[in-house]
Amino acid sequence: MTLTLTVAIGAAGVACGTQTVTESPATSTPGQTTGPGQPTSKPSASPTSAAVGDTLNLTGFTGKAKLAVTVVKVVDPATGKDTRPGAGERYVAVQIRLHNTGAEVYSDAPDNSAKVVDAQGQRFNSWITETTAGPGFGGTVTIPVGDTALGYITFKVPSDSKITKIQFTMESGFANNTGQWHVP
Repeated sequence: MTLTLTVAIGAAGVACGTQTVTESPATSTPGQTTGPGQPTSKPSASPTSAAVGDTLNLTGFTGKAKLAVTVVKVVDPATGKDTRPGAGERYVAVQIRLHNTGAEVYSDAPDNSAKVVDAQGQRFNSWITETTAGPGFGGTVTIPVGDTALGYITFKVPSDSKITKIQFTMESGFANNTGQWHVP
């Protein structure tokens, strides 16, 4: 118990460093969003603001942990495979590609690292459910250096929320570097 508490306190201390938000894309390709049966393709919001389709380079606690993260697609609304959101809610599924560009194996639960933000500034954590949009990450992923992983992360949000941003922070959301993509 003492060791667990010490590790938790140590992790909290590391997470209290200077926070940075990365929005400048490393690479840019036309974004893709899928609404109710209507696929659309749009370019980045601007050269300095990442949008769906753009890749951001993010770092973890150490200089050895690095990912090139791409928000590939947003499915809004998404349909649950075996579940439905409650009254006044909907699912949003975000497809993310993780490419390990660091010097060590990446092992984490991507669902813990992602949030969506609505036009009012409300932030929503992932919701553990499968959607018909495609396969999720299935919990913890282990990505060797140079390899990639692709999966959907699902969120349950109020029906009237307009999702405007997607955020991803390594180390289950505790790293000091957050990637942010704008959603048209």
